[in-house]
Amino acid sequence: MAGIETDMHDTPQPSPEGDDEAAALLEQLANIEHQRWAHWQKYLHSKGILNSDGSLTLPADLVARWERLMNTPYAALSEKEKQSDRDQVKRYLPLITARAGRDSTK
Repeated sequence: MAGIETDMHDTPQPSPEGDDEAAALLEQLANIEHQRWAHWQKYLHSKGILNSDGSLTLPADLVARWERLMNTPYAALSEKEKQSDRDQVKRYLPLITARAGRDSTK
């Protein structure tokens, strides 16, 4: 997992400084991302067994499924798996399209 975090943080990020609309959009998207992450964590924890030391043990079949999904390009996913990703994007797409519409009129 550390590799994933490093990869994301090594990517240059645009700065919304000086752009109040961009800063507001960043906060709205970050809020949605946190909600998405928290929902996933609740689901993940519900599938595991809480050990006495506080660690979580996940069933091997779920780990195998998630590892397969992590290593599968989007284009190779099943239609059901793609729809799951689309459903997640629908949570924040309106904010992006609204912003894109304003940017295209400038």
